[in-house]
Amino acid sequence: MAAIHVAWWNVENLFDVEGSPRRTEKLERVLGASLEGWTASVLDRKVDRLASVVAGMNGGRGPDLLGVCEVENEHVLRLLAEAVRSRSGRPYRVVHADTTDRRGIDIALLYDPDLLEVPPDAVFQHVVMRRTGTREILQVNFRTRAGTTWTVFGNHWPSRSGGRWESAPYRAVAGETLAYFHQRALEVHGPRTPVLAMGDFNDEPFDASLVQHALSTRQRAKVLNATSTPRLWNLMWPPLGGEAPDGSAGAPTGTFYFNNFANMLDQFMVNRNMVTRGSALRAVPESVRIVHEPEDMVSTGVYPSPVRFGGAGKPIDPNGYADHFPIAMEVRADA
Repeated sequence: MAAIHVAWWNVENLFDVEGSPRRTEKLERVLGASLEGWTASVLDRKVDRLASVVAGMNGGRGPDLLGVCEVENEHVLRLLAEAVRSRSGRPYRVVHADTTDRRGIDIALLYDPDLLEVPPDAVFQHVVMRRTGTREILQVNFRTRAGTTWTVFGNHWPSRSGGRWESAPYRAVAGETLAYFHQRALEVHGPRTPVLAMGDFNDEPFDASLVQHALSTRQRAKVLNATSTPRLWNLMWPPLGGEAPDGSAGAPTGTFYFNNFANMLDQFMVNRNMVTRGSALRAVPESVRIVHEPEDMVSTGVYPSPVRFGGAGKPIDPNGYADHFPIAMEVRADA
C-alpha cells in the first residue's frame, strides 16, 4: 500500500512583479500602489522562503500533491515549482485556475506526474455566485497509477473582510456550491469516487457554511451512513480541542491567528469513499497536522502565529513566510 502525501497552503500574496506584462490593465488598476517595491529580487526571496518549507515536507521529498491559494498567475507558480524542484528533485506539474477574483489571487495544484495524471477535460472552475461572482472552486479529476479517478476540490472561500457575519452569506453559497459538485462528481464518475476538499475556507469547522451548507461533520459515522445526500468528514476537528496536534507545548493550534486567537481556517475534508475500508484511496486521520517547521516560521511569545512575509501594501519581512501555516496529511493508495 503506497502513500500519497497531500498538503495545502495559503501562501499569502504571491504576486508577480510590479508592472508585470502578464497582468491585465484592469488588475493593474485594482492593485495600484500596493505592489510598489515588489521587485524581482523580492519575489525571488518570497519564492525561496516558501520553497524551503514545501521541500521540507514529507521527509524532505516535498508533498506528492500540494494545493495553494493567493497566487496571481501561472508564472509565479512555475517559479515556486522550480524552486522546490531544485531543493527536492520533484518535477511538479501545475494546474492553475485563472479566477475572476478582483485582486487576481488564484487557486492552484502542484502534483508529481509520476504518481498522478490529469486526463484531458479533467479540470473545472465552478463559479460561486451571490449577486456578484466571488472566488471560484477548482475541481481536478486526477487519475492515480492504479487507474482510480480521484476528485480534488481546491477552495479559497470569500474572506471575512467587512465583518464575519456580514460576509457569512458569501461563504454559505460557496459551501452549497461545493456540496453540489461533490454530489455531481459521484453522479458522473460513479458512487465509489473518492473526493477530497481542501482549502482556506475562511470559516472554522463548526461554522454554518461548512456544517449546514457544505455538509461536513466531525462524525465519521454520519459520513459512512449518509444515503441520498453525501457528506464530508472534516479532519480538522481534533486540533480544535486547544492542544497542539503533535502534543508539543507552544505549537500552533490553528492555521491563522487574528488578534492572538487561533483560527482553523485551513482544512481537509473527505467523503465516505476515502473513509471506507477497502477503498482505493483512504485518508489517514491521525496523519493530519499543522506544519510549523522550520522553527523560524513560528513567532516567538505566548501565541505561536505564523511569521508573515508581507507585501501588497504591508511591510515586508524578508525572513518571513506567509500569514497561514500549511497543513498536511497522508492518503493510502492502491499501488
